[in-house]
Amino acid sequence: MSKTLFEKIAAREIPTQIVFEDDLVLAIRDINPQAPTHLLIFPKKPVPRIAEAAPADHQLLGHLLLKAAEVAEKAGLNQSGYRLVINNGPAGGETVPHLHCHILGGRQLIWPPG
Repeated sequence: MSKTLFEKIAAREIPTQIVFEDDLVLAIRDINPQAPTHLLIFPKKPVPRIAEAAPADHQLLGHLLLKAAEVAEKAGLNQSGYRLVINNGPAGGETVPHLHCHILGGRQLIWPPG
């Protein structure tokens, strides 16, 4: 089975601007930003999507969200606010089959999205 885009980034096979990394997750700048600040954070372990996460992924998912908040704070988004988005499946906007969380901020975000 071929590697996902995010697996290739984590393996340093594709260069990108890394903004955060630890043993479990990696955060990068989105190459097609939808807001002044648009970051992606994803687990290094390949989980295709949130709907396919297993009970064994419980700690990883919590870590992902806590680190997303930390990355948003380091990006200066706490004062004005930000949005975390996880897409699931093609109709949900998923384009890469590897669980990832979008961190969007730096402008007023409208509701409902998309």
